[in-house]
Amino acid sequence: MNEDNRSHAVRISLAHGNGGRLMREIIEEIFAFHFGQEDLDTTADAARLPLDAGVAEWMITTDGFTVEPLEFPGGDVGSLAVHGTVNDLAVSGAVPRFLSLNVFIEEGLDIEVLQRIVASMARACTDCGVRVLAGDTKVVRRGQGGGVYLATTGIGQRPAGVDLGLHRVRPGDRIIVSGPVGDHGAAVMLAREQFGLFGSLRSDAQSVLPITEILLGFAGLRFMRDPTRGGVATVAHEIARTTRATVRLLETDLPVRPEVRSVCEILGYDPYYLACEGRVVAIVDAAVAAEARGALRAGGFTEASIAGAIEAGPARVILQTSLGGERLLPELEDDPLPRIC
Repeated sequence: MNEDNRSHAVRISLAHGNGGRLMREIIEEIFAFHFGQEDLDTTADAARLPLDAGVAEWMITTDGFTVEPLEFPGGDVGSLAVHGTVNDLAVSGAVPRFLSLNVFIEEGLDIEVLQRIVASMARACTDCGVRVLAGDTKVVRRGQGGGVYLATTGIGQRPAGVDLGLHRVRPGDRIIVSGPVGDHGAAVMLAREQFGLFGSLRSDAQSVLPITEILLGFAGLRFMRDPTRGGVATVAHEIARTTRATVRLLETDLPVRPEVRSVCEILGYDPYYLACEGRVVAIVDAAVAAEARGALRAGGFTEASIAGAIEAGPARVILQTSLGGERLLPELEDDPLPRIC
């Protein structure tokens, strides 16, 4: 990359962490520029470790977690860190095995809060079948952290022969969403109680392993992603940009809970950009789409939906509205929800 083509931003803003265009630019133009695209795959949730694992491949992923408040309906920063790391491995076709954990604690945090967060993390590890094998702890001065920041690395095994990725996506493929979108982002907003809004909405934060295990049973599975920062719309833009095709989402078939839609209407947010922490966006061959959706519903994911398709055309994301019209979904620019995951 030519030096003149790199980002011209002179200061990091919160928008650089939202999963949208600005975040993509610093990843591509700074990290990938210096580390090299040969080793650093910025398009994958988990990368293959170049080790001989026999009948399976070792996969590795890493992530950081910061949320405000630390505890919210449906989860907390501890369980979120485990589920988020496990999910990145799961959508890559791997079975998670081991985690490492780095904890950054702000001076003044109540010990009872830390106890609850770590206990929650331990329960999530047990539920997901993973073990924490290594870690480190740092304490930062009061005012220099958000209570607790967590950084994790996850390692898992993917069966030999599993080939998932955007390189397999073709026009005509269908997009499956495993359940309602935007629950996590809306639940965290309500938990902050800064907008004068209250409700019983819970985050969808959970392991997606049961979802990916079902989908991996279909030979027509092309790609999976968990729509965290930037939501479904940002995943759709990644698909469109990489495949150079049009992504069409169907508003009538893209599930959004009424409570989430109401929060968004009041506060001016778009639910398609809100983070999910327990959902999967999958691309499958059209021939198996209905069967895959049926398998998910039979497996307990009763609101799984065929929510769109890949079309030949320019790289863009179109929402086909419930009224029969169309609107372009732009790539996320501003940061609507700082410290959401």
